[in-house]
Amino acid sequence: MRKFKIPSIPPTTNKCVRFPNDVIENVEKAIQGKDCTFSAFVVEAVRVALENLEEE
Repeated sequence: MRKFKIPSIPPTTNKCVRFPNDVIENVEKAIQGKDCTFSAFVVEAVRVALENLEEE
């Protein structure tokens, strides 16, 4: 399983997604002071989750 690391900003397409407030707060805390946006963090998390599903 690949270890999650906070990514730099990749090129993206806008997609609207609703998140629970506690998830937003936790992500914002995790990226605070880092060269990372909320969107970039979520994209990397989804990529890792998809890889994990493929490994199962």
